Amino acid sequence: MALPFLPGNSPNAHLGNERFHKSQHFDYSNGVPMLVGSEKPGIGGKCLFGQKLKTKYSVYPKGEGSDLPSWVAFDKQALCFEAYFEETVPVAQVETYRIRKCKIYFYLEDDTIQVVEPEYKNSGIPQGTLIRRHRIPLPQPNDDEFYNIFHFNINQQMELYSRIFTVTDCDAFTKNFLTKLGVKLNDPAAVPDDPYSKMRTQLEESMKPLRPYERHDMLKQFLDNDRKVLRFYCFWDDTGSMYGDPRELILYYFLADDTIEIIEVIPPNSGRDAVAKFLHRSKLPKHSPSKMKQPGEVTDRTVLNVFSSDSQEKRFILDSLKTGAINEEFYKDTDLLVGRDVNVWGRKLLITDCDEFTKKYYSSKYGIDNFTPMQYKAPPTPKPPKLVPPYNGFGSEEDSLCSCRGLLLKPPQKDFHKFMEKDRCGLNSNVLNFCAKMITTDPVDRTRVFIISFYLSDDSMSVFEQPQRNSGVLSGKFMERRRVRKPGQELFKSEPSKYFMAQDLYVGATLCLSGRNFLLTDADDYTLNYMEQNAEEFPIANTGNILSKLRSIPEGKRSEIRNFLTLSDPTTTGFIPYESFRSLLMGLDCGLSEHEVLVLGRCFSERRQPAADVGLMLAVAQDFLKRKNFEEFANLARRFVYHDKTKTGRLSTKETRTICKAFKLAVPENLLEGLLSKFADGEEIDYNAFIAGINWIENPTPPVMPEDNLKFEVNLKFDGSGAALKNINYSALLQDVFSFASDNTDPTTTASA
Repeated sequence: MALPFLPGNSPNAHLGNERFHKSQHFDYSNGVPMLVGSEKPGIGGKCLFGQKLKTKYSVYPKGEGSDLPSWVAFDKQALCFEAYFEETVPVAQVETYRIRKCKIYFYLEDDTIQVVEPEYKNSGIPQGTLIRRHRIPLPQPNDDEFYNIFHFNINQQMELYSRIFTVTDCDAFTKNFLTKLGVKLNDPAAVPDDPYSKMRTQLEESMKPLRPYERHDMLKQFLDNDRKVLRFYCFWDDTGSMYGDPRELILYYFLADDTIEIIEVIPPNSGRDAVAKFLHRSKLPKHSPSKMKQPGEVTDRTVLNVFSSDSQEKRFILDSLKTGAINEEFYKDTDLLVGRDVNVWGRKLLITDCDEFTKKYYSSKYGIDNFTPMQYKAPPTPKPPKLVPPYNGFGSEEDSLCSCRGLLLKPPQKDFHKFMEKDRCGLNSNVLNFCAKMITTDPVDRTRVFIISFYLSDDSMSVFEQPQRNSGVLSGKFMERRRVRKPGQELFKSEPSKYFMAQDLYVGATLCLSGRNFLLTDADDYTLNYMEQNAEEFPIANTGNILSKLRSIPEGKRSEIRNFLTLSDPTTTGFIPYESFRSLLMGLDCGLSEHEVLVLGRCFSERRQPAADVGLMLAVAQDFLKRKNFEEFANLARRFVYHDKTKTGRLSTKETRTICKAFKLAVPENLLEGLLSKFADGEEIDYNAFIAGINWIENPTPPVMPEDNLKFEVNLKFDGSGAALKNINYSALLQDVFSFASDNTDPTTTASA
C-alpha cells in the first residue's frame, strides 16, 4: 500500500545537506542577456541530471563535521619530483643535444606547480626558476583544466607549456603521500648522460694548471674546537739575569687556530708592574729567535728565475715542487706536555701542571694518563700562629674574638644553616626534653622536679621547675635559655670555652647548671625517638654499640645471666619485668649507662596498642562534619539503600568507603577507617547505625576538646610508642646477643618480638 505524498511520509532529499545556494546561470555580456552557467551545478552544489563537474582541486580533505579548507590542511606541504628535459643544440659543433636536470614542486594547498633547475658553475645558460609557481593548464584539447595530484607519477612524461619533462624519481614524503592516496607508483627511471657535461668533467680532470690553487681550510677546525682552550701552568727561572727572580706564568693554547697566549701571575707586593699579557695571542715558532726574514722571503708560493739579462726581459716560472720554500715549525698540542720546555722567543719555560679539561683532552685523544705536577719551588714556610689575647670579660667570648680579627668590628656570625635545619617545623620541635632532679643533701631540694630543654637549633638550654603543691618552693623558670659552659674551665683564657652539646645529655648524666648539679632521670618519647633515629649523632642510643658491649661479656657470666632470667620467669612466658631487666644489666660489668639500658628495653619491650574509644571517635567525627556544614545525611542514606540490592541493611566495607568518598565526607582518612572497622561485622557494615552515629543533627554528642581533634588529624595510626615499659622479651635478647634461645618453648611469643 502506497503512502500519501504528505510531509513526513516521503524521504527528504535535502536531509543532512548544509548548502542550499543556487548557482547563477544567466548574466549580461556586453549588455546582452545570455546563458553563462551551462556547466554550473544545481542547488547546494549538486550535479544536475546528465552533468559531470570538473574538479577544481585535486584533494578535498575530510574533517570532523565540516570540510577543512585545503590551505589549512596542506599548509607548507609540497611534493618534490626529479625530472629532466632534452634540449637540442643545432649550432654547436661539440654537442647536438643537452640533458637539463630540474625539480618539479607540486604544492598541495592550491595545486600550483613550480619548476626549478639547479645552478651549475660556469654553465653559460640562465638557470634557476624555469616556471614560476602557478596552476599549469593541461595540454590541448583539455586546456580548460589544470594539472592536479593524480596527473603525477614516476617514470612518465609531462608536457608543461610545450616542453616535455620526464619524471624520474621523487622524495620519501612524496612516495608516502601518493601511496596513501592509492596511486600505484612506477619504478624510478635513470637519467641519460649529458655529453657536454661529461666532456667538461673529463677536461677538468685532465687539466694541470701552472698555478695550482692552494687553500688552507681552517673552518672545520674552528667549528669543532671553538671556545676550547688548553691551560698549562709554567715556570720561568729568570734568576740568572740582573734583578731577575722566578716567574710563574699561565699558557693558553687555543685549539681553534693553534695559537698561544701567555699571562704572567704577579704575586702581591712583588714590586712588578701588572702588564696585560706576557705574550699576545699568536702562533709560537719552535726555533726562535732566528735571523730576520727579508720582505717577500716567506710566501705561499715560490718562484724560480729561469732567464735574466739586461737586454731582455726576465723570465720566471712557478716552483710547484717548492724547492726554495722556507718551512717554519710552530708549536702544536702534541708538543705541550707536563715536564717539557717551551721556547718563548728565547725564554725557556717549564710546564709544571695543567687543568682538568687539559688532562681529559690528552687522555681521550692521545691516551696520556701521567700528569704528575713538577715541583719547581720549595714548599712555603708555615705561617706562625696568630696569638689571640685572652678573654677580658667584656661581652661574650665570640664577640671579643671578632674584635681581634680585623680593624673593622663585626658581630659574630651564627650558624644559619644549622638554624634553618634544626628550627621548629610543624610538630617537629627539634627540642630534647629531660626530667631531672637536683643532687643535694637538702631533703626539700631533693624532691624538686626540673625539666631541662636542649634546643638543637643553637645548642642552648633552659631549665623549668614544675609546680608542686604545698612544697613551699616557687616554681617556674629556673634558668633562662642560653648556652651553658662546661664546668672546670678557666674563664680568662685564649682558647674558646667548651659548651654542653646534645651528646652530653642522656638519661643518667650529671650536669652542672648555674652552680647546681642535676641528674637526668628520664626523657620524653620524642627525645628518645629522635636520639634513636639519629644514632650516628648519638652513639649512646645506638643499638648496635649496646649489643656489642653485651657480646663482650665473658663465657662464665653468660650462664649466670641465663639462670637469673629463668628464675625471674618461672612460668616460661619469655617476658620479665623491666625493673628486673634493669637491675640485671646495671649489675653487669660491661659499662652500660642508664640511657643505654633504657634504649635496649625499648628495643625488646612488649608494646600494647591502646584501644580507641568509639564514643570519642563519633564525637570527633560529628565535630568535623559540623564545622564543614555537612547536612546531606538523607541523601547519603538513600545512596546506601540504592546500593543495597538485597535490602538487608548491610553493605561491604569497600562499597561503604566508596560512597563516603563520593559524598566527600569531611572526616580524616584515619578516623574514617577507624569508624568503619568499629562498625564492621566481618566483611559487612550496618550502614544505618553508621549514619545514625555520625548524624550531628539528630543524634548530637557532647563537645570535644581541641586536643582530641588534633590527635585524629595528626596520628595516622594508633601506636603504642608512648606506652610505658612493662615487660621485656628476654628470649629475643638472648637470641640476638648470645645466639641461643631460652627455655621458652612457645615459638609464637619469640616471633612476636
